[in-house]
Amino acid sequence: MTYEALVGPSSASGGSCYWLRHMKLYRIGIVIAACLLFATFVFYYLLLNDESNVPSNDIHRSRSQLEAFDEVSPLKAADLKLRIDEMLRIKGTVSLELRDLEARRQKLQSDIGLYNQKIDELKQELSRQQTELERLKISVEQAQVAQREAVLRNTPELALPKALFSISTPEQNRPLSRALARECKMSTCFDHSRCSLTSGFPVYLYDPDVHSAANVGYDIDGFLKTTIKQTLGYNAHLTDDPNRACVFLVLVGEALPEQETVRNNRYGITNIENGKHSGGSSLNMTKLYHLPFWGGDGRNHILLNFARRDLSIGTGNVFRNSDTGRAMLVQSSYEEGQYRKGFDLIVPPILGPPGGDVWQECSSMLPARRKFLLSFQGEMNVQNQSNLNHVDDEAETVDDFIIEHLKEMSLGHTQDRFLLQFECIPATEQRNPSTIRDWSLCGTDNSRKSVLKEATFTLLLAPGGNSISSTLFQARLYEALRAGAIPVILGGDQMELPYSETIEWRRAAISLPKARITELHFLLRAISDADLLMMRRQGRLIWERYLSSVQATVDSIIASLRDRLGIPPKPVSPVMAHSVFNSTFIPLKSDPVLDTEPEESLGPIEPPYPSPAFRRNYTAHLIQSREAWNDWADPFALYPQLPFDPVLPSDAKFIGSHMGFRPIGKGAGGAGKEFGESLGGNHPREQFTIVILTYEREQVLMDSLSRLYGLPYLHKVIVVWNSPKPPLEDLRWPDIGVPVHVVRALRNSLNNRFLPYDAIETEAVLSVDDDAHLRHDEILFGFRVWREHRDRVVGFPGRFHAWDTNTLDAWNYNSNYSCELSMVLTGAAFIHKYYTYLYTYTLPQAIRDKVDEYMNCEDIAMNFLVSHVTRKPPVKVTSRWTFRCPGCPVSLSEDDTHFQERHKCINFFTKVFGYTPLLNTQYRADSILFKTRIPHDKQKCFKFI
Repeated sequence: MTYEALVGPSSASGGSCYWLRHMKLYRIGIVIAACLLFATFVFYYLLLNDESNVPSNDIHRSRSQLEAFDEVSPLKAADLKLRIDEMLRIKGTVSLELRDLEARRQKLQSDIGLYNQKIDELKQELSRQQTELERLKISVEQAQVAQREAVLRNTPELALPKALFSISTPEQNRPLSRALARECKMSTCFDHSRCSLTSGFPVYLYDPDVHSAANVGYDIDGFLKTTIKQTLGYNAHLTDDPNRACVFLVLVGEALPEQETVRNNRYGITNIENGKHSGGSSLNMTKLYHLPFWGGDGRNHILLNFARRDLSIGTGNVFRNSDTGRAMLVQSSYEEGQYRKGFDLIVPPILGPPGGDVWQECSSMLPARRKFLLSFQGEMNVQNQSNLNHVDDEAETVDDFIIEHLKEMSLGHTQDRFLLQFECIPATEQRNPSTIRDWSLCGTDNSRKSVLKEATFTLLLAPGGNSISSTLFQARLYEALRAGAIPVILGGDQMELPYSETIEWRRAAISLPKARITELHFLLRAISDADLLMMRRQGRLIWERYLSSVQATVDSIIASLRDRLGIPPKPVSPVMAHSVFNSTFIPLKSDPVLDTEPEESLGPIEPPYPSPAFRRNYTAHLIQSREAWNDWADPFALYPQLPFDPVLPSDAKFIGSHMGFRPIGKGAGGAGKEFGESLGGNHPREQFTIVILTYEREQVLMDSLSRLYGLPYLHKVIVVWNSPKPPLEDLRWPDIGVPVHVVRALRNSLNNRFLPYDAIETEAVLSVDDDAHLRHDEILFGFRVWREHRDRVVGFPGRFHAWDTNTLDAWNYNSNYSCELSMVLTGAAFIHKYYTYLYTYTLPQAIRDKVDEYMNCEDIAMNFLVSHVTRKPPVKVTSRWTFRCPGCPVSLSEDDTHFQERHKCINFFTKVFGYTPLLNTQYRADSILFKTRIPHDKQKCFKFI
């Protein structure tokens, strides 16, 4: 194929084709223009036709369309301006109408919002009323149960028996023969008719300054006489009415050395047995027989013979070879055949101060093992050879063997160190002028104390002869317990220890027969550190409570005699709660604060129900006497309740002893619903008291009180007003459904938080800061947990004491998050009211003074006290670790000085107690069904706990 064939014809033919193409485009353009013109006429025609067909009722629309069409047409300027003005006027009118409509719309929306809010409030009120109705139903059921219990009981309250108070002094009786007097027992020589169980054990003291016969011819140390009268004056059992007295105390002066007896002979000191001068060995009984209330045989008389502070004076046994009739003897030194066990009483010598804090005299309990394993310092008194007999010769031989073995033991191949000194260097002047073989004390009190503080054990050798107790032996026991050296009594099978009827000495001392001397070293090495510290702690407890001072000795004597008779002690004295108002305080009525969400039904609304008090007056000290003397170390007072009261078996709640118990589901158990209707547990129903300490934060306090509205099991609220300024007169106190007592504090002290106010009528006390924000379910869960751990601190914020790893010799207070804690802050914690008595009356005054000095650490002190008594750690409940109070003033606890003071407090309290009683715990308490998957038809115990 050629090129032409491919590209087309020649140039002439190409031009004609170009013209034809342009002609076709021209025709197309003409056709399009004609169509547009035709469409314009058609549109105009249709528009005119439509205007003619517009109905009369659509005149505005037709006019608008004409105007729109006219606007397209050329108009005059004046007409156009008029029309524009008209349009603007219409626009303004429409705008006004629209604004009016918008205002109406907003008002309607506001009304709708108010109505919705009102509906929500009514729904909340309905929910609240339904919850309240459920609570009331439960309350009615509980009241019906209480009524049935009252009907079934149908017995009056236990009435006191007729008091056996004597209306006269003891009658004159025939003197008792010496043989019968040596066999005296409580059943044969004591007149129980003067000591009723309800008498309170009244004690009468012969005043040595008034009744000269009470001096029985011997000088009484001035310090001793004054101190005894003063300390007995503090004792609740003392009476000045001899007609009503149960026992009569006679303070007897101690026998003096021979050179002083010559001077006293001018006053007629004569031995009633042989008519010779006493020579310091026996007592002139003539003046005893002439005491006003002796009654011929001395029944119910207690002869007190306290050894002097200077152990070089007197034998301690002035009643040797004397006829004391039916009177009881109380002294330190006895011979076999003279001591009537269960009738007479052995007491330590008077070596301590009159009273007060004695912790400064004690040594630290740590470390468990000290420098010396065993110590002894003493020298055997050389006995008059004319008085020696075969028994004494044999005893001396045994003592010589013991001494030789001890010397060999100290020089043997052992790493243990001993300090054994059998001769006083320099020679001691404290030689006992008695006729018995006894070990005198070497050196001074301070020198002996310095040795005992470095000894793990100290040896107490029994005196020779037929002595079962001597003043020097008792003085050694006193000094050993004070220094924390565990007493090892060699010859303990023949010795009697103070208050042995009630004190378990096995827990504080090691008593061995002399035949065990060869096994002594092995035994001492076999005792573990834990047992060492337990014995040392028990020994210090015995020393502090029963031996340390004149007050402790006098109180222990009276408590021991009263304990024999089964008479309960006097009730402990509460602190009177004086209102800050001039008259009885009645809170001003105001609407309770409504929560944003109603609380779930957590328990019934009950009327105030105080805890039963003084129900175990005659059984607590019978059944738990051992615990009272050895564990609690507090047999001196009667408490309304104890956290150690026994618990009934589970089936007793349904068989014969159901009074007061509210088992879950009436015994069938159950989940959340049944759980919320009853307290359950192992104890009868009870309530709790909230104690709030506040200082000039009225609004914070009012908010805290308002949040307590409707709290189940709440008995009352005690507000301790620590400020010297009274509350504002216009301050509106919320009505929370229970009494609110505002107590006036005598001074601004954090110790006021733990005063045992008489207004507290429940065992459970919830101590709360005025800015602590606790939900109702948290409080009730804490209360339920406390009911199972009544002897411990149960609360929310946990803290711990941490060892200072830099100094390695001190403790630090730590509030960091930790998996181990040892304290629960009492700004939100449950405690038993019993501990408020101990804090106020038993805790060393130095600790309370330190709290006042720092205005801090009262919570640490309470944790120390409870852990010291129970040897248990606190119980933390829920996940709450701290408290945040929005809007509250800055707390003192946010200052670094606050933590520095708490470091010092822990170390100072450790010094006072002699050790750190705080114990660690690694768990917290949550409700049983917490985070447990349960069926949909069941409820959890608590929603969030």
